[in-house]
Amino acid sequence: MVDIHTQHISHDTIDVPDHRTTRGRASLKDATDTVSVVVSTVGHAPNLVPSDYPNLMTLFHTSAERLNQACFCRTLNLSRLREQLENDPSLSGLMETIAQTRPNLFSSTVVFISAEVQHRIHCTVAAIERIATLPGYQSQALARAPALAQQAFGPLGACMGYDFHLGEAGPQLIEINTNAGGLLLNLALARAQEVCCDEMSWAFPSHAPGNELADVVFAMFQSEWRHQRKDQDWHSVVIVDDDPAQQYLAPEFELFRQLFAQRGVSASIADPRALSWQGGQLWHQGAPVEMVYNRLTDFYLAEPAHETLRLAYETGAIVMTPHPHAHALYAEKRNLIALGTDEFLMQWGAEQPDRFALQAGIPETELVTLARSDELWARRRHLFFKPVAGYGAKAAYRGDKLTRRVWDAILAGDFVAQALVPPSARMIELDGVLTDLKFDIRAYTYAGKIQMLAARMYAGQTTNFRTQGGGFAPVIVVPSKESA
Repeated sequence: MVDIHTQHISHDTIDVPDHRTTRGRASLKDATDTVSVVVSTVGHAPNLVPSDYPNLMTLFHTSAERLNQACFCRTLNLSRLREQLENDPSLSGLMETIAQTRPNLFSSTVVFISAEVQHRIHCTVAAIERIATLPGYQSQALARAPALAQQAFGPLGACMGYDFHLGEAGPQLIEINTNAGGLLLNLALARAQEVCCDEMSWAFPSHAPGNELADVVFAMFQSEWRHQRKDQDWHSVVIVDDDPAQQYLAPEFELFRQLFAQRGVSASIADPRALSWQGGQLWHQGAPVEMVYNRLTDFYLAEPAHETLRLAYETGAIVMTPHPHAHALYAEKRNLIALGTDEFLMQWGAEQPDRFALQAGIPETELVTLARSDELWARRRHLFFKPVAGYGAKAAYRGDKLTRRVWDAILAGDFVAQALVPPSARMIELDGVLTDLKFDIRAYTYAGKIQMLAARMYAGQTTNFRTQGGGFAPVIVVPSKESA
């Protein structure tokens, strides 16, 4: 169990810095007594029942929303960030590399959410994780998957990610990722924050977070090993991705390598083409491979370049995480149709609180078919279209931006249509100009427990790391008085 770092305050109003006028003093008495900086939270979310639902007319008129529009504090301390990123001699120069090649990886500010939003995110994640264990749900999910994904070797799947937009009806699950990037980068970012002004001193603990989350992340991989190898000793891991040095989140590969090495597990980073199969064993640089931390987006290892890795996985010669079985159960987009259909959930034996949580937390999702093309085209302005096997917003389209050419390509492919949930806004000050950016919330999880919440700030149709002032941002939770 890793505790939330919490600072309690006891006053009726909180100064909200507002640089559009003089210092604006906004009364937050009705919504805020304490503030928690979410560095990591691990534990089961309570069941959600209808009486838990906040009043939808007032949920997003809380202090959190006001702070997102009125607080322009820059809380990122670059010197601290360098210390966090380069905490080992082998990582020297990592900060400079990021600054030169990935200048929009980190935002200099934070995002605020209410305790009610945090609670609803917990409930949605926990409900899905429980429903995913039901035989009926697994049967429909695996029926669409290739033979490779039918095999379950034991590991649950490390580094899960649940992405949410904060809609008028509360947090809405946009997609599930089984190889969500950014966990260790966001840990370093959270440790590098500082108070910008007196008015915001309540929002940050007086001490920097310790190594609790790093230990939790390592324990996650230990757990994956034990799920398959039981009491056998674990000595090594290879972090695998295509052309890893060219991946945008390549700096995180180095952070994971060092995380493992600091705890006595030999770690290396490799392109799958650098792996070889000899004598029923996977090898890398003359050493046998015990575990693969899989960062590939070829989720079913179907590409020719991944054939060696596929053979090692399907024969059980390695422990791989995340893996094809987890992707089939969680991340394939058609699962959102099933999870959002209450009739199916009832048939599979889902508990009522979990059904309520998913009714409230998953926007309507439907399959795109030629038979319904005219109907979907007529409703396109209220829909978002995604490929069923997509990731990272690739080939994803807002319906109101569609051309007929793109629409024809969607009809020729495998797509789902999801009810459009516009992302929330975060006002920042950029070179003296007020700029409104969008953000989503990512919950990093393992075994149904949330490890960390982080935001991604951006401009444009979908999340990206090309927006000046955008990038990853820490999440600060503003609890209601009732939860204090």
